[in-house]
Amino acid sequence: MALAERVGLTITVADVLHRRGATEGEILERWLDPKLSHLTPPDAMADLDAGASRITRAIRNRERICVFGDYDCDGITSAAILSEVIATLGGDVTALVANRFAGGYGLSEMALDRVRATGASLLVTCDCGSSDHARLAAARKAGIDAVVIDHHLVPDEPLPAVAFLNPHRPDCGFPYKGLASCGLALFVAAALRRQLDPKLDIRRWLDLVAVGTIADVAPLDGDNRALVRAGLRVIAQGARPGLLALTVAGTGGRRRPMSAEDVAYQVAPRINAPGRLGDPQVALDTLRATDPERAWALAARMETLTERRRELQRQMTEEALSDIESKGWADAPAIFVARQGWNPGIVGIVAGRIADRFGCPAIVVGLDGDRGRGSARAPSGFRLYDSLAASRDELLAFGGHQAAAGVEIARDRVEAFRAHWTAACAAQREGLPPVTPSYHPDVCLDPRDDLRAVLADLEKLEPTGEANPAPRVLFEDLEVLEVRTIKGHLKLDLRLRGEVVSAFGPDLGERAASLSPGDRVTLVGKLKRDHFRGGDLPEILIMYVGRGG
Repeated sequence: MALAERVGLTITVADVLHRRGATEGEILERWLDPKLSHLTPPDAMADLDAGASRITRAIRNRERICVFGDYDCDGITSAAILSEVIATLGGDVTALVANRFAGGYGLSEMALDRVRATGASLLVTCDCGSSDHARLAAARKAGIDAVVIDHHLVPDEPLPAVAFLNPHRPDCGFPYKGLASCGLALFVAAALRRQLDPKLDIRRWLDLVAVGTIADVAPLDGDNRALVRAGLRVIAQGARPGLLALTVAGTGGRRRPMSAEDVAYQVAPRINAPGRLGDPQVALDTLRATDPERAWALAARMETLTERRRELQRQMTEEALSDIESKGWADAPAIFVARQGWNPGIVGIVAGRIADRFGCPAIVVGLDGDRGRGSARAPSGFRLYDSLAASRDELLAFGGHQAAAGVEIARDRVEAFRAHWTAACAAQREGLPPVTPSYHPDVCLDPRDDLRAVLADLEKLEPTGEANPAPRVLFEDLEVLEVRTIKGHLKLDLRLRGEVVSAFGPDLGERAASLSPGDRVTLVGKLKRDHFRGGDLPEILIMYVGRGG
């Protein structure tokens, strides 16, 4: 109550801040009002000056520069940022992205051939390169210098590169370690600005930083919080034609301010869709498009690919769940499923769904002949990379980090790997606390608070996501007024303290049969704006619904 009165917030949201330790001074100020002026000075970032100086020299000497990004949203946005900045500063630049179906992740042999074909004498990698020693050495031998910008695990052996920007380097003194590659790209852009054109306003690229940071599930604290908050405001301005087209597609044709959750579930999947099904270059071209007509045409192509991705994802998820049920794996300490013909670009989404549903690590593999490629996902706190390292003898290759990874496996080693990896996961889980259900509430709606005021205050916690999840609110003693289903989803009209409130439960349509008008229910959910009814009314996004007041 004291915190609520001191900072002018509802009791419910003040309780959220108290539980998250943001109650005093600078911590509270930076959480409620993160600003670009709060960003960590980049002076201690290893190789920032060396990387910026080499790019500056290439721009001044009109060297051909190739910016090469990975095929996911972080890599694509990073490549878009740096290629646009270099071009704006007068550089001769070509932008490329990796193709998971033609070379795979990062700077593969096929990718290096594409870089050579551009005639570049300088290569700037984005969101990849930390483990591409052999290809970087080959590039150097061919007369191509490399600047590596990445945030993945750092190998022990030094990279053959002019500069290696990665906050996880042991010798990097930059204190904030949560930047995604797009955030690092913006710091490089700022360094180029200082050397070449102090009048260049790099805030125009904050929209891409916000998209890449959110999509990569980077922590939304510290520097990322300030960057993403500012980036969401830039997105709302609609100045980038391609991103405007994608945001309008994501909101069903209605233009409105985007939250971090909107970006994560509506924009990022559309940027990732082309790379999951084929060539991701169209996503990069869309983000870089300056002509509105071309941008909308490219975005329409991406929308078609997004619909195709959704259908494949639905089919693969149903098949995976069928295998899990028929094999009795639902209670296993870890789940590994593989099928011939599954799309390797979609296995990661399916693995994430399985990990969330069963609360355990999951690997989904698409087999193609005698080999397979797959993705691994794990609940928070589980050391996924360590479990794969313990089973590496049964794999052809693996890489990633503790929450997400990729694997390659021979078809005849599938059963042996399943046994080894399941055992490794079981051993690790013995030391972990029980998995908390995703619907466990963070806070109870205080009876003294007006629901609209709570919603307005919750928006002050944006951006929400990794390291700052949207609060899950407990709503007690609601009266059911109407029950219906919409394409497998649950839709309720409820009475809360005399006020009618709408609630929507994704994939909870089967609960409709057990609910009737007049029932008293308890909900756990996220409070959001009901944009289908104009955006001024609150709506509960249901995570859990139970009988009783």
